[in-house]
Amino acid sequence: MTTIGFIRHGITAWNKEGREQGRLDIPLHQEGILAAQQLAQRLAMEQWDAIFTSPLARAQQTAEIIAQQYGNMPLRIDERLCEIGTGLIEGTTEQERIAKWGVHWRNLELSIEPEQEIITRCQSFLDDVKRNFPTERILLVSHGDLLQRLFQLLGYSLPRVHNTSLTIIEQTKSENKLLLFNCMEH
Repeated sequence: MTTIGFIRHGITAWNKEGREQGRLDIPLHQEGILAAQQLAQRLAMEQWDAIFTSPLARAQQTAEIIAQQYGNMPLRIDERLCEIGTGLIEGTTEQERIAKWGVHWRNLELSIEPEQEIITRCQSFLDDVKRNFPTERILLVSHGDLLQRLFQLLGYSLPRVHNTSLTIIEQTKSENKLLLFNCMEH
């Protein structure tokens, strides 16, 4: 059985402003660094075998802080864990989107990454993990929207997770078991 600990990156200044980040490379806010350090201390009491991360700075910084607790465990940077590309809305707030495109902006084609491409890369990642880490415990540091797609592929329709939260799912041959969801006890 593979156990995956899903972690959403620490908070950024843009998270605090309600600004869409998408694929833009925004670093952690000091508050995000502190929360990642607290999560890392908590995780240090558990056995984890590998850490995968999105290459975007906010996720990679979070993963690096966690890796330090494991003697600088090497990070496995994986492009498939990047946040969903949100096209023309990247860098904007809801108010700015409404001002620019109107209240129905969600119905417009704004160069957002197609859903099938998102599903394909998420499924590819999950298949590789299950095949290559059949008995290991791995941590995965990524982004809110992408994590929701991963959860859906594992059979769970879950609400959006908080920054630096931990969700743990155990994959067996026959089922996926949700052991912990959106935990912030750190």
